[in-house]
Order: sequence, then C-alpha cells, then structure tokens
Amino acid sequence: MVATQSMRDELEAHGFKNIAPWSRGVDTDLFNPIHRKDDRGPYEGLPQPIWVYVGRVAVEKNIESFLDLDLPGSKVVVGDGPQLEELRADYPNAHIVGAKFTEDLAAHFANADVFVFPSLTDTFGLVILEAMGTGTPVAAYPAPGPRDLIPGSNAGAVNDDLKIACEEALTMSRDAARAYAETYSWKACAEQFLDNLEPLPVPERRRFWRRLGKLRNIRLRRRKQATTAEPQAGDATAKPTQDGAKPRDS
Repeated sequence: MVATQSMRDELEAHGFKNIAPWSRGVDTDLFNPIHRKDDRGPYEGLPQPIWVYVGRVAVEKNIESFLDLDLPGSKVVVGDGPQLEELRADYPNAHIVGAKFTEDLAAHFANADVFVFPSLTDTFGLVILEAMGTGTPVAAYPAPGPRDLIPGSNAGAVNDDLKIACEEALTMSRDAARAYAETYSWKACAEQFLDNLEPLPVPERRRFWRRLGKLRNIRLRRRKQATTAEPQAGDATAKPTQDGAKPRDS
C-alpha cells in the first residue's frame, strides 16, 4: 500500500506487483476553519495577505525559495529545526515564530491566506492537508507529494515558478480547500485501508494466515533452540566438563 501515485509509479518501475493506494489521513476536527478569526488571531496587525510555511526548519525544506519571493503582505515561518537562527539572521523581515502545537498550530494555518510548501524532497506532505483542513489553499512546486495532491483539487496550485503558484492559490476558495481535505479524513483513510482487504477471497485469506502462522512457529522454535543450545557463561546449572570442572567464563 502506497500513499501517492508517484510512489506507485516508482515501485512499479522496479517490478513491484499488487500495489494499492492507501493515503494519509488528517485530523479534520483539529485542523478546521473555526480557528480563523476576524482579527487574524496570531497574525493580528501584520500586513496582509499572510503567506505561511509550517514544518521543519532545515535545509532540505528549501525555505529560502519561499522567503526570497517578491510577495505583498507578510511571510511567516512556523516550526523548529537546525536552520532556525540562520533564517532569522538572513531574513529579518520575515516572521519566524518557532514551533506551535495543537490549537495554536491550527490557528496559524487557518489565519493565513496561503500555505506555501517549497519542499522538493517530501514524498507526501501531510501539512498540505492540514492547511487545506483549515480552509487555507496551498502553493507548491510540482514535486512528488504536491503534484499528487494538489492538481485538480481547486484547493491550491503547483508551478515551477513558486510565485505564480502563490498568486493562483490566493484566488482560490477556502470552502473548496476544506471540502477537499475532508476526503482525506482519518475516517476516509481507515475506510480505504479496509477496502484494500476486500478483494482477497476468503480461501486465499485463510491460506495466507495459515502460512503466516507456520512461519511464526518456525521462527519461535529457532529462537528457542538458539537460546538453549549452549549454557550461558557463569550459569550455575551448566554441565561439568569431562574432567569434572565447570566450564570457565570466557
């Protein structure tokens, strides 16, 4: 089971068979538009629009490509990591606020106008769905993860020019973003997993569990044999050697 079509294509290219989709799920109760406030909550007083990045603050996240963009309003970085102080020094006009959690994190998503996801190395990007869950559309590069989630969703934009993606995302419906995220709820994720089990016929399932049980028993027997084959050094119950002396500790 794989989370994205990109992952499926890569595995199939390597000869893997019987691949099924099983996407990630997002907590749509926590990441919810109810956290959006008229005064913009944590961004009160900042020039608008608000562009936010949320995630690990590290080189592989490519955050500089977001902070280098010529965009109106305010840029915010939420998260912690080894690059935090470096970015604070290099981008004094950006609002780099550190890590946030639970409702506070959800408020930082919800009160932004666009969530900017500049990473080129993620394989999914769960924060994309967290942003959409609060109604905030997403701008990203067409990298694995974003290109699997965003195109056709009406909840964000991808483009090799990240500024163009940001401008397109700013025009998108917050209601559409929320509706799209709801298709990735934990309930939907669980239902997809169960659906993947259905095509296996009952007799085949029984054979599978019998084979698995036999392998488990073989492994347990081998483990037991390995632990009882030789006495432990210093064991008082160890058998004496031929000359009557107990074996010496190694």
